[in-house]
Amino acid sequence: MSSLVSFVQSAGRVRPACLPALLTVWTLLAVPEARAESYGTELTIDDEADLRALHEDGVLSREELETLWELLRTGVDLGTATREALYMLPGLTWAQVDALLAYRASAGGAVAPADFVEAGVLTAARLRRLRPFLVQEEREAWGLSGRLRLLTAYAAADALVPPVLLQAQVDGPLGFRGGGVATLTRRRLGPVHHDSRRRALVAELPTVAPRLPKLHVEWEGEHASLLVGTYRLGFGQRLTLDTTGRPTPEGFVPDEGFLVPGAPERRCVLSGAGACSGEEAQGRVTPDFGAMEGFRGVVGTVRGQVEGVALALTGFGSYQSRDLSQYELLDAKTHKAPEVLAVPTGQRVPGAARFVSRTLPDVFDELAGGGHVSVGLSPRTRLGMTTWGAWPVWAVEGAVLDFRESARYPQGGGFGAVGVDAAWGAGPVNLFFEGARSFAGGAGRGFGALQRTVLGDRARELELTLRHYGRDFANPYSRAVSASDEFEGLRASNELGARLRYLHRTADGAWRLTGLVDVWTQPPGGEVSGVAQLRTSARVDYSGVPELQPSVWVEHRNKDVGRNGPGLCFEGTDCGGEQYRVAGRVRLEATESLTLAVQYQHTVAGSGRHPSGFQVDGRAVLDVLFRPLPSLRLHGRASWQDEDLSENTRLTQSLRQSLEVAWEVLPSLSARARYELALDLKSPEGSRTPSESPQHLFRLELEGRF
Repeated sequence: MSSLVSFVQSAGRVRPACLPALLTVWTLLAVPEARAESYGTELTIDDEADLRALHEDGVLSREELETLWELLRTGVDLGTATREALYMLPGLTWAQVDALLAYRASAGGAVAPADFVEAGVLTAARLRRLRPFLVQEEREAWGLSGRLRLLTAYAAADALVPPVLLQAQVDGPLGFRGGGVATLTRRRLGPVHHDSRRRALVAELPTVAPRLPKLHVEWEGEHASLLVGTYRLGFGQRLTLDTTGRPTPEGFVPDEGFLVPGAPERRCVLSGAGACSGEEAQGRVTPDFGAMEGFRGVVGTVRGQVEGVALALTGFGSYQSRDLSQYELLDAKTHKAPEVLAVPTGQRVPGAARFVSRTLPDVFDELAGGGHVSVGLSPRTRLGMTTWGAWPVWAVEGAVLDFRESARYPQGGGFGAVGVDAAWGAGPVNLFFEGARSFAGGAGRGFGALQRTVLGDRARELELTLRHYGRDFANPYSRAVSASDEFEGLRASNELGARLRYLHRTADGAWRLTGLVDVWTQPPGGEVSGVAQLRTSARVDYSGVPELQPSVWVEHRNKDVGRNGPGLCFEGTDCGGEQYRVAGRVRLEATESLTLAVQYQHTVAGSGRHPSGFQVDGRAVLDVLFRPLPSLRLHGRASWQDEDLSENTRLTQSLRQSLEVAWEVLPSLSARARYELALDLKSPEGSRTPSESPQHLFRLELEGRF
């Protein structure tokens, strides 16, 4: 009680607008029984479309979305998955994972998912939520299975052939599997050259061309595994090396990821004399499918045991061609960003037109290699060491190029990192640690450390993460816990912080409460004095009545705790304002085949355009899911967004409506079609930019399994 009194007294010195968010966060942190998990919401999904909707609503971060996409594509086998792989599943604590492993060991044979429910390890409701992320069927030893997906997108205003993506996955006998991704691009620039006479880079205009960005063959045995092709890998606490996006990486995975086209972009890619005119200058076009660049080469792992000690050794080598934004390049001779001129179609020399905000293809080739060794003293006690290095080989002849300070990659040539990680657990306690040192060129020799403490059992869990990344810690392949802001193009750099995550689920599973507090600043000793930043959030979900499931969540972000008040901007790198957000969602299961969901989000943020107050944004969503047949799924969605409710001539004012139809034609053949209508609601009178014409967007996906 005394803590509550002191809190209220201190809150009296805070502006009234802060009080609701702070009181809610304190309430969640005061709950005696709580736990944290990898994802901030209770997931009830069927496919990738549901994940995209959660991302659009701000429930899932981009990193969480990518991780869950991968889980949907690959699946997790409850009967064989490792401790780290099981923890990636949404809704499981470390204690629940250990209970799954203990039951598997006691069963001594093949275990079906339903067996965990009968044994009381999982509830029936939890298993239903996990189903989309589990391996659906088993193959015989000499069987062959796989799937083939064809995706395309198109906008009514497109004057080009639509982008196309073909993805193939094959599981073969004797532990062999493989896959690949092929695309048809129309917006990718041509090869980049250097024009010594104009002292500029030159690239050809985009053309329609096929690409094969992802291809791999993998073999997995009892004590070893090997992959040739494209892959991602990570270890420990993701500090020294991680490109997987998984919360608990433990080696390599095939790289099959891709990005679906977003909203139509400006059709013209040029500016200056000789640039686009007429319809091309005003028109828009659907973007291409994107490919997330991982590593490309060979990676393998050898596992074994010596007198009860588990040993694992992973080694990798990669030679990957990488794209780069033109604004991440630096001309080493002029110390400026080089200009990128365009070669018009049918000509051999560049004109005066320049490219605008484009990604330059295959600017440099990256030669990388390294490895990881792990010693497991028990299922919960592990020591490991990771080391890797990379060397950029610039592919543009005649130019002396380097990375800019704001680029993701450090300047000065080769770069890499070396680090050690450790894990220990006993009873309700799990401890994790990783320390690393980066090296890059002349500077870039910095240290980073992360320590994570997890306390809890099957009913509750509390997680505290402490992090320290030096100003010179320049590691482009670190995905450790960090704030969303960047320092010289990197997130895990120049940061000292602590994050507390807390979640409580009642014994009957009716209530679920989550809370997060994250505070960080710059480490001492830098040129800039430390500015403390704060992010807090809290969420309450009720599912005691299956037919009606409400949720409420709040969030507060402060970019400078010591400097508050109206008129301080929030958006932008040089801003120090605040943002408050409150949202509510109600999910109604009207019948077994009809589900409705309504959501509203209200945001208040500092803005230089409102010197005496705050900018107020609004967003509302209506979801309708209807299953008239077991093989037919209709998903309708309407989303309204207004980025400044006080005026309608400047920022985003939009209404997006979509209808998606998913039909399982045969057990081995399914189709999915989506239509979206986007309307710009800005007033045509007084607007700084003309209102966009209505956009009609189409997506089609065909999937066959064998």
